[in-house]
Amino acid sequence: MRNRSFLSILFLTLFFSLSAQEKRLRDYGIEIGVVKTGLLNAITDVPGVMVGHQTLIKGDSIRTGVTAIIPHSGNLFQQKVPAAIYLGNGFGKLAGYSQVKELGNLETPIVLTNTLSVATGVNALVSHTLLLPENEKVRSVNAVVGETNDGYLNDIRGRHVTEKDILQAIKNAKPGKVEEGNVGAGTGTICFGFKGGIGTSSRVVPKNAGGYTVGVLAQTNFGGMLKIASVDVGKQMGHYSDNFKYATDGSCMMVVFTNAPLDSRNLERLAKRAMLGLARTGGIASNGSGDYVIAVSTAKECRIPYNSDNAVQTLPSLRNSAMTPLFLATIEATEEAILNSLFAAQTMTGRNGHEIKALPKKQVLEMLKAAGKIR
Repeated sequence: MRNRSFLSILFLTLFFSLSAQEKRLRDYGIEIGVVKTGLLNAITDVPGVMVGHQTLIKGDSIRTGVTAIIPHSGNLFQQKVPAAIYLGNGFGKLAGYSQVKELGNLETPIVLTNTLSVATGVNALVSHTLLLPENEKVRSVNAVVGETNDGYLNDIRGRHVTEKDILQAIKNAKPGKVEEGNVGAGTGTICFGFKGGIGTSSRVVPKNAGGYTVGVLAQTNFGGMLKIASVDVGKQMGHYSDNFKYATDGSCMMVVFTNAPLDSRNLERLAKRAMLGLARTGGIASNGSGDYVIAVSTAKECRIPYNSDNAVQTLPSLRNSAMTPLFLATIEATEEAILNSLFAAQTMTGRNGHEIKALPKKQVLEMLKAAGKIR
C-alpha cells in the first residue's frame, strides 16, 4: 500500500513538473495586449497553416535544427499565396527575398534554420517542389529560407543540417499545437542573454473588423534590454552597463500569417508592425542583428495560380482603412511569440561546454507580480 502511495505521489510530482516546464506566458496570468488570442494562441490558429520541426541534438556540440511553416496543404507552387518581406535590419542571409519583393508571392514553404545551412535549405525546397505532382515542367523555384546564427551552442561550421533534415521538417508539419523553446530552428538560439528558441502567438480581431486571425511564429536569437509586459526586467537584473556590455547582436526571424485578404503591399505594411512587437520586448535591431519579417495571406480567394487562361488577375484585398486592427494584432502577437520562446526554452549546454541558462522565471514572476502585471 505504501509503495502504491509512493508511486502515486511520484507520478503526480513528475506530471506537475512536466506541466510546469510547458507553461506559457498566459499560464502564469500574464496577458499581453488587448486583442483576444486564437484557440491555440499559435500561428496554426490561421486556418490551414502547418508547422513542422526537425531538432538536432547530438553529442556535446550539435545543437541546431529546422522549422518549416506551410500556408496550405495543396501544391504551393501551383497555388501561390500573396507575401511580403520586410527588413528590420539586414545583417542576415535570407534567401528568396528579391523575387518575393518583385512579384509579391510565396511559392515554397518557409524554412528557418541556422546561418550556414541556408544553402541546404534552398536545395531541399527545390527538391521538395520539383517532386510534387504537376511540377514536372518546373525549371525555376524561389525557395524562401531564413536563419539565425546558433554558433555559440552549436558546431555551426560542421554544417550538420542535411537536405533530409529539411525535408523531414516539412514532412513533420501539421496543424494544431506548436512546440516551442528548444526545438527546430530554435534549438541552439540565445535571446537577451538567456536561452531563446521558437515561440508563437495569435490574435483574432473583432467581428466588426472582419474577425480575421493573425498568427506569428518567431525564431529568437537577438539581444537588447528585456521587457515583459512593459516591466524593465533586464534593467532590474542589472544587465545594462555604460559600455553596452550586454547581449545585443543576433537575429530574429518573424513569420506573420493571416487569413485576411491582403495584397503584397499591405502585407509589407503588416510586416513592419512586427518590428514594433520586437521593440516592445526590448529588442533594438542592433548593427549585427538580422531581423526579418515574412508576411503571408492564406486567404483562399487570394491564391495565385501558376497557370491561368485569364491575363487579368482579380483578387480581393482589404482597404487601407481596414488595416489598423490587423496592425495591432500583429504587434501584440509578435511580442507574445517572442516572450513565449523565452518561457518555453530550457537551459542548454553545447559546443565547447558553453552553457546558456533559461530565463529565471521565478525571479521574473516576482518582478511582474510587484508591478501588478500578473492577473
